[in-house]
Amino acid sequence: MKTTELFAKVAENALYVAGFMGIIIAVFVAALLLEKAAQKKRGVSEPVFYTRKMAVIGMFSGISAILMLFEFPVPFAPSFYELDFSELPILIGAFAYGPAAGVMMEFIKILLKLFIKSTSTAFVGDLANFVVGCSLILPASVIYSFRKNKKTAVISCIAGTLIMTVFGTAFNAVYLLPAFSKMYHLPMNEILAMGKEINPLMTRNSIVSFVAACVAPLNLLKGASVSLVTMLIYKPLSPILKAGRK
Repeated sequence: MKTTELFAKVAENALYVAGFMGIIIAVFVAALLLEKAAQKKRGVSEPVFYTRKMAVIGMFSGISAILMLFEFPVPFAPSFYELDFSELPILIGAFAYGPAAGVMMEFIKILLKLFIKSTSTAFVGDLANFVVGCSLILPASVIYSFRKNKKTAVISCIAGTLIMTVFGTAFNAVYLLPAFSKMYHLPMNEILAMGKEINPLMTRNSIVSFVAACVAPLNLLKGASVSLVTMLIYKPLSPILKAGRK
């Protein structure tokens, strides 16, 4: 039933889905070019895809899709904002296999989620999840791919978290909140009132105040927690992930 619903929604929103796919391809190409530049800088040449790598990408994407189903409310944002840790296996995989693998895992995660739960937002929320996830994964894995050591790993995680916080906050203000307001016929003032009711740091009834008080802390918390766990478990996992490169 969910698969039938999904294909019906794809047909219904064909132009939007085509644009969504265009964004995915553009991000993947950018990741691939940056990965090749990093390999050239380090004086190495590795295949973009090989059997073991594809197997791990599939496995980590599956784990990520499962983690995406477990969402936790946060006390400083309305109930439609929830925290999940689906970026954790993707960041680990992107550190091991590069930015292109990270983008591919983000895409497969969304694809699996759509087949499991379909979409309740006409793909708007799914696009948001993909681009905001990539705003953490892509800069972090690109920075790390140029110099793979502990210091760079820390810098890359901090940079990725800050970029996701800034981008995710701005993306909510400019695109996501207006899109949801239009889609659900919910006046923006009502959405802002939800934020003001739950978060005293929202001092003004404006989108800027809403995203600064509710969305920015959520992205910062997610990026920091995913980065911290990655730093703790990546080194023990690294030899296993890097075995059988060809």
